[in-house]
Amino acid sequence: MPTVLLVRHGRTTANAQGILAGRAAGVRLDAVGREQAARAAARMAAVPLVAVVTSPLERCRQTARVLVEHQAGRPAEDVVASPIVIEHGITECDYGQWQGRALRELAKEPLWSRVQSQPSAVTFPGGESLAQMQARSVAAVRRHDAAVEEQHGPGAVWAAVAHGDIIKSVLADALGMHLDLFQRIAVGPASVSIVRYGPHRPEVVATNTDSGDLSWLRDAAPAGDAPVGGGPGAQAL
Repeated sequence: MPTVLLVRHGRTTANAQGILAGRAAGVRLDAVGREQAARAAARMAAVPLVAVVTSPLERCRQTARVLVEHQAGRPAEDVVASPIVIEHGITECDYGQWQGRALRELAKEPLWSRVQSQPSAVTFPGGESLAQMQARSVAAVRRHDAAVEEQHGPGAVWAAVAHGDIIKSVLADALGMHLDLFQRIAVGPASVSIVRYGPHRPEVVATNTDSGDLSWLRDAAPAGDAPVGGGPGAQAL
């Protein structure tokens, strides 16, 4: 199967203010977030992305545009094969009545402790459950991954630009972790995590990276059996 780069959007004005933005309109990258997105895009510039799929929310679309712009210097046949694709399946969790509130206030809510310790049992008031969020986001990523393989082959690389809880839930699924453990995963702004859905199981290549050479992905072999003993690892080119 192909390789998917799970990219969280860069820092936003709401992140900086400690506000749970949720699906609110008009939440954009701040100056730090724009720099973070550019740094992630520069890391990925050497990798010919065949698709960039993004949450419909503005902060993700901004980040996705930066990724595509950094692909523009590549030969025409290597540049992202299609325009940015909007995927509602990886939009932010519907936090319902929690949306727009300060995190310091939400931490005092009785539900907060359950979000931390038993997220599989959490449904946000007036919103969706974290289990529903995970189910739709995993289904969307796997659907696009299968479409990429069909159109571009098992060695293709594509990017999905989404949100922290979305990416954490996708990584938890790929790791075979129960949703109740997904808070153990960190996903920082503009970080890049790498997953390959192999023939036997998903392979989580990296999580929450914000530096490092990704050029080795240009020539990465399709995912296969896990090498006994760990294998030689990827070599930067």
